[in-house]
Amino acid sequence: LLAGARIEPSARKRYPGDFALWKASKPGEPAWESPWGPGRPGWHIECSAMSMKLLGPHFDIHGGGLDLVFPHHENEIAQSESFSGQTFATYWLHNGLLTKGGRKISKSDPDTIVLMRDLLQAHAPDTIRALLLTSHYRRPIDYGTSRLEELARGLQAFSRAFERFERITGASFYGLDAPARRGDFDAGASPLLEEIAEHRHRFLGAMDDDFNTGGALGELYEIVHALNRFAHGLTAESSALIDEYRAGMTVLRELTRILGLFRQPVARAELPKDRLAAPLLDLLVQLRAHVRKEKNYKLADEIRHKLAGLGVILEDTPGGTTWRIEGE
Repeated sequence: LLAGARIEPSARKRYPGDFALWKASKPGEPAWESPWGPGRPGWHIECSAMSMKLLGPHFDIHGGGLDLVFPHHENEIAQSESFSGQTFATYWLHNGLLTKGGRKISKSDPDTIVLMRDLLQAHAPDTIRALLLTSHYRRPIDYGTSRLEELARGLQAFSRAFERFERITGASFYGLDAPARRGDFDAGASPLLEEIAEHRHRFLGAMDDDFNTGGALGELYEIVHALNRFAHGLTAESSALIDEYRAGMTVLRELTRILGLFRQPVARAELPKDRLAAPLLDLLVQLRAHVRKEKNYKLADEIRHKLAGLGVILEDTPGGTTWRIEGE
């Protein structure tokens, strides 16, 4: 604590560590009459007043950036608890700062500002959420386009898993009835569900460990890999296995909802740049399936190779053929 470290010291201060409860107004500033002359509340007292008005003298969680621990939050505690005689907040969650090129994103530094509307035009909401979830909330996050593009490619594993599930079962991942509250999960004698139950346990443990969202997100990838391995060779006729597959997907739905991921499907036509491309590619996949059925493998391979040259990857599975854009 150094006098004058943040603002010039005032001769009217009896002690340099004191902070302002009421600030004298300058010409042109909003002002109210008081026993100490016209002025306005200090920065710290206005936050105490608002929180006590809306939440009462004591509440559970107070958030804010790491740069607000001192002096702002310490001063809030001092004045609020002196006034009420109660603990101001039970838990303090201080988040790391968002940076761009190593510089704090701030309205005072226009070169660092990233507008949310611009982000949403360039990236899917789930990609932005994933960027925030990969780091612990108390650690800084460095914004960068290349990092967002890398995350978008990684999230395609989930999109492909959802498409495969719908193709095999005829049901949508987004329509699965997953529990909204935490409870026990019975894996029975299923090796798949036992593996998923272990990852679910680790996911919940990570969230219990001071909201370790990065660790929790890693467990979601492990569940997707387990489900994809299980689904290989699965068909709609495998009724007993389908039940296990659906139960595993329901766990994935439960856990992604906790993180706010995959709340709604992305329209297939939004993946390519041209909105007509998706139905045309679906038609080509159907045509290729027909020529393969007619044992015209040469033409089927030619369709595959020419599409690959255009950046469209076909994936043949026992349940049918799917396509994706290379790099997504």
